[in-house]
Formats: sequence, structure tokens, C-alpha cells
Amino acid sequence: MQLFLFLLLSFGGALSLKICSFNIRSFGENKLSKPEVLNVILESIVRCDLMLVMEIKDAKGEAFPQLMTHLNRRYKGRKPEYGFVISQRLGRKSYKEQYAFIYRQRSVSVKSVYQYPDMQTEDVDAFAREPFVVWFSSPTTEVKEFVIIPIHTTPEAAVKEIDELYDVFQNVSQHWQSENFIIMGDFNAACGYVPKREWRNIRLRSDTKFLWLTDDKLDTSVKQSTSCAYDRVVLRGEKMIQAVKVDSVDVYDFKQAFGLTEQEALAVSDHFPLCFSVNAARRRG
Repeated sequence: MQLFLFLLLSFGGALSLKICSFNIRSFGENKLSKPEVLNVILESIVRCDLMLVMEIKDAKGEAFPQLMTHLNRRYKGRKPEYGFVISQRLGRKSYKEQYAFIYRQRSVSVKSVYQYPDMQTEDVDAFAREPFVVWFSSPTTEVKEFVIIPIHTTPEAAVKEIDELYDVFQNVSQHWQSENFIIMGDFNAACGYVPKREWRNIRLRSDTKFLWLTDDKLDTSVKQSTSCAYDRVVLRGEKMIQAVKVDSVDVYDFKQAFGLTEQEALAVSDHFPLCFSVNAARRRG
């Protein structure tokens, strides 16, 4: 593999970094126990170099490590192909979820992690699942490093939580010395949860320094009866914006890819993975 990469780069080729987000609805041991469901999840992951996974609801904390074991069994080598970093269980009262990032270790590494404290004066506990922020090193890309702020909003509070992501960005900007930001996840930013009249009140949208890579019509829902742009990607930073091509945005329709019925697809999730690519570093000379 190393020889292949060397030859590819030597002859002017380059490999972009594919980043994805996937709300795997109610992920836990139940999905691992179904081979056909597990296979679709694994195939969705291996399409990506870095994937944000949301809605991990396994209270025992055993399902996600098992998923990683299944994933890395597909590869041979001394070092596992994929690594991961996962948040603590987040949520109010008894309902909890976790965020996790799965990353291809030869392309990406973790510089640092930061659990957003969600303790702003006069606005404590703005998020049901406060962002678990990760700073990544990506030496093969144009930007070399970037920060991802993930979010899975509560549908009924989507307007407030999306707006509050502006404050998260400001907080993380002071915490880390990076200018390359990706804000991504299940925003629930469609189908009644964010009325059109509310967009002007959302700072993340009104501040033109943020680029919304995905528009209001990009359907990421599995159900045929819905067309909802729930999942979004927002970029911040001149170099970050320049390093991502709008036409790299891709919704992975695993229902079509595997020839599934709607019921079979919904057993995997009610969301399709959303992906985009960061340009590879330009070769000198």
C-alpha cells in the first residue's frame, strides 16, 4: 500500500480525504446482532477516511468497540486500519447518546479532544447533547489540520441549538489555535423543525464567514415519503473553504446500493450518510 501511495503521488496524482457523518439511529447491540444490518453499516464506513457517528445509545458501552473489531477484521496489518475516539454519554436525565469519530489511521490522527462545557452565563445547558469537539491532524491534505464540531440537535430545539453552535465555535477558537473548522451532523434543519422565517435569527447562517456546504434541498432521509435536509456541513476558515469542492458532497444511498426495501433500509437507519472531500495537498515541484 505504501508503494502504491508513493507511485500515485510521484506521478502527480493525489488522494483527497473523504469525511462523512452518519446518524445510525439507536445504534447498539441489536444492530450488531443482525449481519445484514451490520454489513451495510461497515460498508458505509469503509467508503470514508473519517466518519462522525451519532446516536450511539448503548448503555453498556460494549457495542461500539465491537463495531470497531468487526471493521478492522476486514484489513490485514500490524496496526488496525481504523482508530476511534468517543465521547462520554451525553444527555439530560436518563436519555443519553454518544458521539464518535472513526478515522483511517494512515490518513488522520487526533491532536486533541474537547468536551464543550455548555455552561455559558445566562444560557446554561443550551444543548441536549453538547458537542464533543475533536482537532485532527491531516498531513496529506491542503489544510494539514482541522477541527470538527459535531452536533445532533433535539428536533424541537433545532433553531436554538443551531444558533448556539456559533458560541461553540467562538469558544473552541479561543481554546485551540486553528482556523480550519467543520461543523457537521444531524442538525434536524428541515421539515418543520427550522421554519424559513427563523433562518435569519440563526447566527451560524447569517454570518457570511460561514459557508453552508449543503443546501436546504439535499435530502438525507431514508423514507420515500419525506424529503428533508436534516444533515448539514458548515465550513469556517478561508483555507478550509478553499480546500473543499462543493461538488464533492455526496449522500450515500445504501438503500439503492444494496437493493433494499424501505423497511430493510430503515433497520439500518432513517438517515443516509452525508459525505464530502477535502483536497489533497499539492505536490511541490
